[in-house]
Amino acid sequence: MTSNSNATHLPTTDATKGAGVIVGGGVLRNANNGHEMAPLNTRARGDGHHGVTIVLSPPQRRSISSLSAPGGDDPTRAAWSGKMQFFLSIIGYSVGLGNIWRFPYLCQQNGGGAFLIPFMIMLVLEGIPLFLIELGIGQRMRLGCLGVWNTIHPWLGGIGISSCIVTLFVAIYYNVIITWCIYYFINSFRYPLPWSECPRLGPNNTFVDECLRSSETEYFWYRDTLDASPSIDDNGGFKWWIIICLILAWLVVFFIVMKGIQSSGKAVYFTSLFPYLVLTIFFVRGITLPGAGAGLMHMYKPKVEMLLLPNVWLDAATQVFYSFGLAFGSLIAFGSYNTPKNNCVRDVLLVSLCNAFTAIYASVVIFAILGFKATKNTESCIDVNRQLLLNHHLTNDTNLLDDAVTNMVNQLNSTNSTSIKDWGLQICSLEDNLSKAAEGTGLAFIIFTQAIVELPGSTIWAVLFFTMLLALGLGSQIGMLEGMLCTIFDIDIFKRVRKPILTGVVCLFCFIVGLIFTTGAGEYWLKMFDSFAGTLGLVVVAFMEMIAVIYVYGHKKFTEDIYQMTGYRPGWYWQLTWRYIGPGLMSILLVASVWGYIKEVPKYKAWDAVLGKGVELHYPNWVMAIALGMIFAGILPMPLVYLLRRFQILKVDLDIHQGSIRRNETTASTKEMIDQDDDAMSPDMPLPPASSLAATRFTIGDFDDDDDYGNGKTRIGGPLATSDSEDNVDDDEPMTMTSKNNNNNNLKIYYNNHQNSSKKPFKMEIVDF
Repeated sequence: MTSNSNATHLPTTDATKGAGVIVGGGVLRNANNGHEMAPLNTRARGDGHHGVTIVLSPPQRRSISSLSAPGGDDPTRAAWSGKMQFFLSIIGYSVGLGNIWRFPYLCQQNGGGAFLIPFMIMLVLEGIPLFLIELGIGQRMRLGCLGVWNTIHPWLGGIGISSCIVTLFVAIYYNVIITWCIYYFINSFRYPLPWSECPRLGPNNTFVDECLRSSETEYFWYRDTLDASPSIDDNGGFKWWIIICLILAWLVVFFIVMKGIQSSGKAVYFTSLFPYLVLTIFFVRGITLPGAGAGLMHMYKPKVEMLLLPNVWLDAATQVFYSFGLAFGSLIAFGSYNTPKNNCVRDVLLVSLCNAFTAIYASVVIFAILGFKATKNTESCIDVNRQLLLNHHLTNDTNLLDDAVTNMVNQLNSTNSTSIKDWGLQICSLEDNLSKAAEGTGLAFIIFTQAIVELPGSTIWAVLFFTMLLALGLGSQIGMLEGMLCTIFDIDIFKRVRKPILTGVVCLFCFIVGLIFTTGAGEYWLKMFDSFAGTLGLVVVAFMEMIAVIYVYGHKKFTEDIYQMTGYRPGWYWQLTWRYIGPGLMSILLVASVWGYIKEVPKYKAWDAVLGKGVELHYPNWVMAIALGMIFAGILPMPLVYLLRRFQILKVDLDIHQGSIRRNETTASTKEMIDQDDDAMSPDMPLPPASSLAATRFTIGDFDDDDDYGNGKTRIGGPLATSDSEDNVDDDEPMTMTSKNNNNNNLKIYYNNHQNSSKKPFKMEIVDF
């Protein structure tokens, strides 16, 4: 039985087993784990078997402590051990690899410092409002992703399923990135670093041609690490060293998440804090390197004219969307472990600021070191040109200044002489070298590793860098798995399975599917998963989440929930972004994503060993069929569940039915899903004083709903009076129960002295005897 200070509690006896309880209009608990509901249709036969006693009490609308949320009384539900653990978990999940290897690239490609303008605008209009929706609704319902959307409306249950499927796809390939980080981390302890020079072969100890045609870091990545095949059609076989690292990666993840937040909550102290320590170390070292200023100027020099390009705004919206980890269900799960009085608004603002700060801070670190790398490459290029000029007797000055060498090379190249071109003189430009930055795996495993080689004590820097990537990757991976596992654990048939066992089964399944990434075509498959599995599906899920909370659950209701939990009532900014701006931006992002797939045939970059560089190839048709299958797998559950439940092809199961009545209040959009019982019964007991607790109790049963009852008198009981008007202010109020007085005093419904306030819903507790 749920504890509530405003409700009358009756002793639990054998007769009360299986009783359903509703507290605050929100909690429905059951001693049989939801397999039986309180028998509202039990008939009163005068044989000692009573009906259902409903205990009503008005909530303290101005008291935050009076809030009782669905799931809030579950003593078995996990909870954060402290505020710091929750905050670090959110930071570790939201701040991930995208802040390190995607945001700097987008800044560079989309106007430098000018890109911060659309990024901040999208952060305020899109990211923060949806962030609060997910965190707030999870904290309000105290349920996982599946339970939340079933509670709002059973027709929306597909949102939770879609979110879980998309999260599964992303978790499968995301751990492969951690696998590659483990491989590099292990090799970072070698001295010299294995990617610092090309390997030598043959009796003459000559360098490998493939390495000479590319670079040391590219060769180590594509040949030593991946042993890349020429195309996705040729898988190249399994690579045993990658398989071992993948096993290790999934074992680490399993031991972290096997007990839920009881185990993963302790790991976040490392995965969340350590990256900031490493970034600070790199920052101090990076800004003292020659060329750091040039790198920062190149990155943040604003190109305001690029703000007129729609792709810049689209990239900003996409970056904000993925940097928060929205629509994975993880934020809902994290919020559900909070206490109902947690200030989720403050958490959202702090995490948002921390996320934006981390992206900018990481960009400074990355481009300071890349500026150093570009400066070193430019100096090496000039040294080669200087030596060529000396060899061809165009100068005798071995200390010729760099600017003089560059001017002479430009004059010679302008002659268009064939013989001069054969000398191999190069155009040495710092700007060109800075423009050769990359994103994703190219930035982490090729560009940045080359910069690390140039640093004194390169081994130490390599160990620190890949430990940071491991921490960032694990933090996000833990968050995604927590969201997915929370959804699975909320399914009734899995509640009897021990968490470590179920977590182990999920990790084993992901490992088996992930073996496709351990082949020679593994990187190509990962890019395909990243481009299709975790993009369009997440955008659709996020759009439906906003629609479900704001237009089905009700923005007024959600605003009141936030006020009850935090004491802060969201104002015009939140209302505008929730109701209009947010859905509008999500619609534009969705249409733009679909148009992008239609306009351009998807390509991937495959490694050509002969040329020593990547070449763009089209995905074969059979791979595109798999990609489309993943997109539809992540989207179809939403319309499918809606149709099955809308037309009652699939009966709503009991847990889902319970979810539909776990509501504080009822709106026109959801009340048709609630069973309207037309019968009531009277206990025929004396009227208690209005001030007593008994005045808040009445009993209903299931009588024949005939016009005549007993000795020809009017029928007993009647339907609950509800409003069928549109969703207005009155619709946001609860259903009211009306009494019918008759001569036989067969029905007595007692209201307490708070009944006069029509705007205040009742809290109720149902106890089945």
